[in-house]
Amino acid sequence: MSLHACPALDSSVLVLNKCYMAVHVISVRRAFCLLFKDLAEVVTLDDGRYLTHDFQSWREVSEARARFKDPDDDYIRTIHFEIQVPRVIRLLTYDRLPRTKVKFNRRNIFARDGNRCQYCGKRFPTGELSLDHVMPRSRGGGTDWENIVCACVRCNVRKGGRTPAEAGMRLTKVPVKPKTSPTLSLKLANRKYQSWKTFLDEAYWTVELR
Repeated sequence: MSLHACPALDSSVLVLNKCYMAVHVISVRRAFCLLFKDLAEVVTLDDGRYLTHDFQSWREVSEARARFKDPDDDYIRTIHFEIQVPRVIRLLTYDRLPRTKVKFNRRNIFARDGNRCQYCGKRFPTGELSLDHVMPRSRGGGTDWENIVCACVRCNVRKGGRTPAEAGMRLTKVPVKPKTSPTLSLKLANRKYQSWKTFLDEAYWTVELR
């Protein structure tokens, strides 16, 4: 199956293990590869019931749904047919448990803070933000969730190597380690991923996006 480049390929797909526990988020290309090789199946929820489809049956369902496309649905056109991008797939043999640690990286920090400078409160493009140690490293401040925040260039320069109090500045909120992946939270804010909520239990798992 050959997938032509289109915006729908930028979507993400939630992956469940065979016990219907969410374990990962993958690209659309990877999802279709797993479906085509019969390593996974599409999962949908209809009137409280789980419905599953292999690649061929999902293709047939897609053809029927294409007549009544929802604005939040994504479709990909191949050389021979059009198929809907699934939102959730289930691995047929994978039974490992989901990850429980939120990865500490620049992307997740930006997502946690919503791309807002934690001093002036303004939102900026990622390229115009930097990371600031609330308690300067020269004063023993650590590089961790509780001491790293997003800051615009202007506020970062103003603060310099001082504490916020010494610089006459205040944090918009106290930085904390998120219980779930911040980037996952951003996905759930999008209507197209609302179906994921059915499979997410924040009390026992978080997912690392790639």
